[in-house]
Amino acid sequence: QVQLVESGGGLVQPGGSLKLSCVASGNGDEFYAMGWYRLAPGNQRELVAALDRSGWAHYGASVEGRFLISRSDAKNTLYLEMDRLKPEDTAVYICNADKLLFDVVNSGGKYWGRGAQVTVSL
Repeated sequence: QVQLVESGGGLVQPGGSLKLSCVASGNGDEFYAMGWYRLAPGNQRELVAALDRSGWAHYGASVEGRFLISRSDAKNTLYLEMDRLKPEDTAVYICNADKLLFDVVNSGGKYWGRGAQVTVSL
């Protein structure tokens, strides 16, 4: 089993920055690929970004150029640096993991965290 625990959410003003973390525990092979999804009220779950241990990364169109995904395999931690935040970035950000990047990107992998709220507002 794999557990994912997010942290770093909060309230930030438009144009500001925030960094999320997701710590994974369990069988490391099961979280070779990790990513971030977000869910806003009235919207479908949306892929934000994903990354595997070989360095392959994928970004959602709405965040590319503003967000940066990275990971520390020594710390079993996935990060999401969010810059130039907009009110429409407000959502619950959920960490996701699986063996294959394909699965994380296309439908969401097997393992999910509980989410961290990010609110962008004045």
